[in-house]
Amino acid sequence: MILGTVERRRISSGSEWERRGGYSRALVVGDRVFVSGTAPIMPDGGDPPPDPYAQAKRCLEIVEAALKEAGGGLEDVVRTRLFVTDASYTTDVLRALGEAFADVRPATTGVVVGLLDPRWLVEIEVDAVLSRE
Repeated sequence: MILGTVERRRISSGSEWERRGGYSRALVVGDRVFVSGTAPIMPDGGDPPPDPYAQAKRCLEIVEAALKEAGGGLEDVVRTRLFVTDASYTTDVLRALGEAFADVRPATTGVVVGLLDPRWLVEIEVDAVLSRE
């Protein structure tokens, strides 16, 4: 069976993590956008906010910028994956997600994990399907 090639467009946020890890912030394949796990990395490289709600908001800002560059927005998100370092953070993280996705209501999974940087309390990953108008 011969498979055709599928065009991939890479989106970078310029994060040092992407360069070192050999990955993209997001990858656009056809009408699909796959946004990598997104931590609350600050534009100046400084410390992230100390609380899970503010960290989730920062993650969503980065996700939204990647989606915008891909030609979409938060309204195109069909799945989110939430990674928190403590289950007690879930309420605050879900509040941030609820503000961002109240009308979208994507499928969502939450997992308690250890993250790469001890300052990070949350990481968010999303998949989106771009609207064709």
